Amino acid sequence: MNLIRAIIIFPTLLLCTIISCRFVEKKSYEYDFNEVDCVVKEEIKKGSFPGAVVLIGKADDILYWRAFGDQVIEPFRKPMNKDTVFDLASLTKPIATATSIMILNDRKKIELDDFAGTYLPAFPCHGKEEVRIRHLLTHTSGLPAYTNASKLKELFGSPCPDKLIEKICSLKALSKPGEEFRYSCLGYIVLAKIVELVSGESIDDFTTENVFSPLKMKHTTYNPPAAWEKDIAATQIVEGQLLRGTVHDPLARLMGGISGNAGLFSTAYDLSIYCRMLLGSGTWNAVRVLSPEAVSMLITVQSHGRAYGFDVNSRYSWVKGSYSPQNAFCHTGYTGTSIVCDPVSRTYIIILTNKSHPHDEGTSKQIRTKVADIVFQAYR
Repeated sequence: MNLIRAIIIFPTLLLCTIISCRFVEKKSYEYDFNEVDCVVKEEIKKGSFPGAVVLIGKADDILYWRAFGDQVIEPFRKPMNKDTVFDLASLTKPIATATSIMILNDRKKIELDDFAGTYLPAFPCHGKEEVRIRHLLTHTSGLPAYTNASKLKELFGSPCPDKLIEKICSLKALSKPGEEFRYSCLGYIVLAKIVELVSGESIDDFTTENVFSPLKMKHTTYNPPAAWEKDIAATQIVEGQLLRGTVHDPLARLMGGISGNAGLFSTAYDLSIYCRMLLGSGTWNAVRVLSPEAVSMLITVQSHGRAYGFDVNSRYSWVKGSYSPQNAFCHTGYTGTSIVCDPVSRTYIIILTNKSHPHDEGTSKQIRTKVADIVFQAYR
């Protein structure tokens, strides 16, 4: 009799244990991120930015995706929605430029140890003779951070892409290649020019053909068409003109809106596809964009805390918050955009704000760190 009871009870207990474990896993996996609502609403109330879209995902599941506030508040008001298109600013660097370089490297069209001067004969001068592509990717080329866009516009009008490239090539290095980390928009403008010279296509056409179209990122582009304007979050009002679909970055405007440092526009959902591609070792929805080796170089430390595109633990990695895993990678954009991804848990955080609207007086620091802390504490 006891044996019969054991035979009946043991499987029942085992089944209950399995169900209990599954319930706990599911409950943890479906963590309630409603606390994020409070953070975003508080920052809008403080005047940090007019509006935001926040998307949190894990692997192929979107766990949280909400819109807050307004796309535009001056000279009129337009509510934000989940599919609002944003000026990504410096998120252009890893998503378009570095990704394109790694695709060309996968195809053996370039090597990361190639000298920049191999492609731009005017570049190797004034201490830049030994600058390699990998130095440009990690912001260790010695190039200055920026150059005077207003002066170039005054001299040559706008756009003046060839004159800007000429100016960058003429600059003196501030340090030896590989010696110092100095975040530089100029290095990524050079990289986009290299993509153009090697592929025969602008960075716009190359990324559309090789990244955005294959991944079905339908609302990611440079110089968005006029038909999109009603769905674009505004940035700054410059000289009386509302920038809404025109890139905010002054150097990218000199490049005609198609630049390696800025110029890309996108939505939270499209960016989630890109994140999932990286976290899937270069593949999303059975489409391969990058080799696993290329992804690894894009997202893991190569020099001075930087990967070949993303940040991992440089002084700019504060965006990851206080609880993110050490190997989480990230990047920000001046207009108030950011991405943080953890390759271990395959968790990603996309925060898009219009903090530069209307008068470039906003901030997105608090929303970035607070949301990251909420998310990564949930998975500790």
